[in-house]
Amino acid sequence: QVQLRESGGALVQAGGSLRLSCAASGRTFSNYRMGWFRQAPGKEREFVAAISWSGTSTYYGDSVKGRFTISRDNAKNMGYLQMNSLKPEDTAVYYCATDPRTLGSRAEYDYWGQGTQVTVSS
Repeated sequence: QVQLRESGGALVQAGGSLRLSCAASGRTFSNYRMGWFRQAPGKEREFVAAISWSGTSTYYGDSVKGRFTISRDNAKNMGYLQMNSLKPEDTAVYYCATDPRTLGSRAEYDYWGQGTQVTVSS
C-alpha cells in the first residue's frame, strides 16, 4: 500500500503560480510512476501530467502543456506540480496518483490522494 497526501492548493489570481506537493508513504515510491489529475465541479476527471519512476520521462495534458511542470524527488518520497500562468479554467481539485506500472500504461492508477483545491480567480 502507498498513502498519498497532496498539499499546496490555494486561491490565486489568474496569471499567478502555485506549486502542489504530493507526499508518499508506505511502499517504495521511487519505483512507481506518478501522475496528477484534476476534477472540476460537474466535469469528468482530467489527466494533467505524469512522470516515470526515474523522472526522465514526462508527459502532459494538452490544456497544461507549456504552463505546468511535473517533477519528483525520490529521496524525499515527494512529487510536485509547478503551475504557472494559471487560468480560471484551471480551477479544480487536484489529485496525485501512483502505482508500479510503466509510465505508458493505460491502466488506471492504483493509489490516489484525497486532493487539494486550486481556485483561480479572474
